[in-house]
Amino acid sequence: MQREDKPSLLLSLHTETKQESLGSDCNIRAQCGLVDSEMASVKIEDCSPTPGLNVNIKDEDEEMYNIRESNSKGDTADVDTCFISRQDDYKDNKSHCCSLCGKGFSFTSLLKKHMSIHTGEKPYSCSDCGKGFSTSCELEVHQRIHTGEKPFSCSDCRKGFSTLGNLKVHMRIHTGEKPYSCSGCGKSFCQSSQLQVHQRIHTGEKPFSCSDCRKGFSTLGNLKVHMRIHTGEKPYSCSGCGKSFYQSSQLQVHQHIHSGEKPYSCSDCGKGFSTLDKHKVHQRIHSGEKPYSCSDCGKGFSTSGIFKRHMRIHSGEKPYSCSDCGKGFSRSGILKVHKRKHTGEKPFSCSDCGKGFSTSGILKVHMRIHSGEKPYACSDCGKGFSRLGTLNDHMRIHTGEKPYSCSDCGKGFSRSHTLKVHKRIHTGEKP
Repeated sequence: MQREDKPSLLLSLHTETKQESLGSDCNIRAQCGLVDSEMASVKIEDCSPTPGLNVNIKDEDEEMYNIRESNSKGDTADVDTCFISRQDDYKDNKSHCCSLCGKGFSFTSLLKKHMSIHTGEKPYSCSDCGKGFSTSCELEVHQRIHTGEKPFSCSDCRKGFSTLGNLKVHMRIHTGEKPYSCSGCGKSFCQSSQLQVHQRIHTGEKPFSCSDCRKGFSTLGNLKVHMRIHTGEKPYSCSGCGKSFYQSSQLQVHQHIHSGEKPYSCSDCGKGFSTLDKHKVHQRIHSGEKPYSCSDCGKGFSTSGIFKRHMRIHSGEKPYSCSDCGKGFSRSGILKVHKRKHTGEKPFSCSDCGKGFSTSGILKVHMRIHSGEKPYACSDCGKGFSRLGTLNDHMRIHTGEKPYSCSDCGKGFSRSHTLKVHKRIHTGEKP
């Protein structure tokens, strides 16, 4: 009795093994993110042939079952040998070819699923959002978005993932593995998608463009951030002061104002900075690096901002204009100071006498009246002055230079103020 039941038992085990093997293969492919469309076509489910396509398919599954069934009453070894031999034939022989692209497959189920690539057929749809998929495996993975299921967890940090592929990519953080390297510069990456984006640096490709201004971007993420300039969207807001930002990185930098955190420090002088960019610019003070040079005069600059302002000297560009008088300025800071003439604002006041000033520079010069400081000295007579302008006027006594002349009588003067007083002789003006 035991002898008669054994072949049937083995047949059952073989059948289950085949199904489990294919089912496992399906799950592994689905779990890996279903990157390749052919990979997504391994699920063991019967799909009817697509109408309109000439697909000549013989059902190997049924044939395999018949072979095993016909040998079930014979010796167990014959069943094993026949099954294994036949199974190897299927692995090596991809006898079923796609009539459209010629790709070969060992199993009918693989060919059936592959055909959906050409037809665009997506028979499996999500009950939550209605999105369609060509295989049930893809649908199963997709539904984890709605359920929040994360069946794969990292053994190092316990972080959960919805697909095995995502877990494998994550594990490279811990192992340091970077299997994808750039043929142009040799830089390595954890993911193939990162390499693909990186290669656009070398090719200059910018496949994503703004529909409003047509500006191009190398990544979809950068385009999305850029679009907020046009929409005005600022999704990241500071919990401390309520100020909003386009990017999370901008918010992170802003929060250093409230925390006082300066995570980047200069190795030369120890000065701290809230951002890496500021730290890099500061380091040029010590290194003397001036990577931006003027093509007109050859002068070098440590930052692109200072370089751009300098170029306006040559171009005469004055992009900032006063709304009250229309006067133009090359820098926004100068316009801001100028507008105080119209508003009368004097935000800087002297701590000794209380007098107010429109700029910190004028206050600084004023403070020398109280301190008696005279940092500018005449090289000829040694006399000291609190202002550079006053020293320049004084130097004309020694040089005899008189750059200011009267338009009425031609008399020259060393100072503009002296000329102004002289002109009253001609105009009859009384101060």
